[in-house]
Amino acid sequence: MMIPSEGELFKKILGPAWRQLHPDIQARFDKNPLPGKPLYYTGSLSELRCSRFGKVLGYLSMPFIKGALMPYNDADFPVDIQVYSRQNCPSIFKQRIYRLNARKPVMFTSFMSESAKGEVLEYVGMGLGMKLVLKVRDGNLHFESDGYFWELFGVRVPLPDVLTPGKTFLCHRNNSSNQFDIRIEIRHLLFGTTFTQAGVFREVTP
Repeated sequence: MMIPSEGELFKKILGPAWRQLHPDIQARFDKNPLPGKPLYYTGSLSELRCSRFGKVLGYLSMPFIKGALMPYNDADFPVDIQVYSRQNCPSIFKQRIYRLNARKPVMFTSFMSESAKGEVLEYVGMGLGMKLVLKVRDGNLHFESDGYFWELFGVRVPLPDVLTPGKTFLCHRNNSSNQFDIRIEIRHLLFGTTFTQAGVFREVTP
């Protein structure tokens, strides 16, 4: 069985556009985390913000998808990321530990899979997920959500945009062979920007 890799999935989805990515980004996503041998990244968030509407959503969703929508405003705190695979499972898992100032650490795990139609899907918990569209701009990798869904018994039920946190925009921007920036913005159709995260990360050897 092929070891799951974000890179292999992204190559397939992007097609020729994959070669437009900065070589450091290509090399970063080409690494395959073997079962029991995860990849580790560490860094810090310079910005964590949510609007009033975002704060309400964050607290309401916390019992179900803790960490996916953090209802806090904070800055300059460390974050540890672990990317791993599981035996006989085609998904890639990503665990994040946010070590916020003056709060208990928040752990959030999501996983990414390819649908039968060749779509990139990210699941955040309780069957909730979103379809992602990948783009390359100026050599950097961009993700945009293309609808949220709730998966029940293997069937994806689309969620109306107005009932979601908003459209997600993520940019993975290269700094060097061992350092990159991540910026995430979620923008609601009616309430504007609901959540923002920005930080810098590097790969570490355990």
